[in-house]
Amino acid sequence: MSSTNRTVVVTGIGATTPLGGDSASTWEGLLAGRSGVRHLEGERFAELPVRIAALAAVDPSEVIPRPQARKLDRSAQFALIAAREAWADAGYTGPAGEGEDAQITPERLGTVIASGIGGVTTLLDQYDVLKESGVRRVSPHTVPMLMPNGPSANVGLEVNAQAGVHTPVSACASGAEAIGYAIEMIRSGRADVVVAGGTEAAIHPLPIAAFANMMAMSKNNDEPEKASRPYDKARDGFILGEGAGVIVLESEEHAKARGAKIYCEALGQGLSADSHHIAQPEPTGRGIAAAMQNLLDATDLKPSEVVHLNAHATSTPQGDVAEIKALRKVLGDDLDHVAISATKSMTGHLLGGAGGIETVATVLALHNRLAPPTINVDDLDPDVEADIVLNEPRELPQGTIAAINNSFGFGGHNVVLAFRSV
Repeated sequence: MSSTNRTVVVTGIGATTPLGGDSASTWEGLLAGRSGVRHLEGERFAELPVRIAALAAVDPSEVIPRPQARKLDRSAQFALIAAREAWADAGYTGPAGEGEDAQITPERLGTVIASGIGGVTTLLDQYDVLKESGVRRVSPHTVPMLMPNGPSANVGLEVNAQAGVHTPVSACASGAEAIGYAIEMIRSGRADVVVAGGTEAAIHPLPIAAFANMMAMSKNNDEPEKASRPYDKARDGFILGEGAGVIVLESEEHAKARGAKIYCEALGQGLSADSHHIAQPEPTGRGIAAAMQNLLDATDLKPSEVVHLNAHATSTPQGDVAEIKALRKVLGDDLDHVAISATKSMTGHLLGGAGGIETVATVLALHNRLAPPTINVDDLDPDVEADIVLNEPRELPQGTIAAINNSFGFGGHNVVLAFRSV
């Protein structure tokens, strides 16, 4: 089938995050304003300048059987857990083309699961094995485990996806870019169903030390639950998190033909590049504004429809303000009726997994017509001239409404996703 006008919808969601081991517990934690940040225990973290992180609430070892887990990087384990939940939530019960799931043929099913860093913990841990125990002790599974495309490939094997298995790598924009790519796969007719999202597992001394030396991370070790504070005047950097968020996207025609539950419509994506600096945000928000305008030009979305935005807002001094400037430039006065949530205040920053879990949060916000709060804003930065949802969830309007999810990454990558209620 070839088409450029197919409507794309969300039919399944799954997550494993610092707030919960599935999408329901994660959503509950977001609405409660609960922080998932805590102290890092163990000698290997003791000398680091940053000794806090947002670890997964449910360790994958509690979910993935040990024989399978030994062949999977932690990032792939998270991706499988979230994908399994999303696949079941969408009403599928097994691999495509088999048993009850003959309703979707493998050649019409794809996966797009992203990771910003890939199997970094596998790489570092196996290098330690090589140094300490010798060549013969290195796992033969090391290369498939450390490949950035490993999570997507393993999810593809799980569901028998044959339309394409892809892995965008664009730092912290990776998860959102994966979902945008999946929307285009369906809209263009390459697939009828795509499992898409992002995953990350990089809580290890080396990445933490590197980010800390870049002055990118908060060093508020004394109060971990208050360290991630987007938009607060005292914000001093992001908190590293881990986990995965995955959704199932389908053509509307395919979803309705099988009687699937539909959460919302996936309108599309806007993309741009700052071409400014490898790690610093462009301070005026020029690139972000270009991505947002690209989204508006590529879809039928009107600024007046947008009532909610899940912001990138990582709790860095420059980045948070640049995003708000871009929003004001593109949306103008319509920004005044957009309820903005910075969920990284609770989950920390999952890097390549952020776009995945924040898309899950955006979909649930539309579906439940409820915007989650932003926590830890004790003194709002006066340069943040926007309506931030503070401390308590906020009801969203009835009728047809739309929401946006922003993700930006080192290298100047900007991805803006849009969704509409059904």
